[in-house]
Amino acid sequence: MVRLDGRIIGLDGVIEQQDNYRKSGFAFAHRNIRFGGVVASGIDGRAGSGEIVDCDAVGIDSLAAYDAPFFAAPRFGFLAGWLTSPRHVGKVLIRDGRVAGFGVVRPCLDGAKIGPLFADDATAADDLFRALAVSVAAPIFLDAPEPNGAALALAERYGLAPCFETARMYAGRAPELPLQRLYGITTFELG
Repeated sequence: MVRLDGRIIGLDGVIEQQDNYRKSGFAFAHRNIRFGGVVASGIDGRAGSGEIVDCDAVGIDSLAAYDAPFFAAPRFGFLAGWLTSPRHVGKVLIRDGRVAGFGVVRPCLDGAKIGPLFADDATAADDLFRALAVSVAAPIFLDAPEPNGAALALAERYGLAPCFETARMYAGRAPELPLQRLYGITTFELG
């Protein structure tokens, strides 16, 4: 904490540790809810609101520019590694020649996780979710910020149920993130 003094420090605190984080100067911002389950069969990965392409068809510069508002610091290097990690599948929604959202699905211990899932609107998020979900045959998990009601509705629409939660907490001033365009956080598992 001393080394990071003066910087924004964020974390996703499990319920049991939130009081300890408060004692260390972290303040509650919002809940993130992990939804999980088997997506109903019969969905397809076709987009109704644009064209779905693989991330490598768009290029890292365009994706990094789209990603920038969702994180409080530049993460070009992280994003480049995340998108090219083995067994990660990334999809982009293109509308009118520009990125309107993107997401990644990756294997986890039990099933697959979608994250990030960033989109201009609920229709774009739905198109991307379906494109990612049809690429895996496993239970799916999505970590959605509670303030985005459309993200919660998306998870529930596809049969996912709450199974875990964290509190997004910050020491220092919380960054202003576009939570209404954030349908799935990138990951709880890095820290």
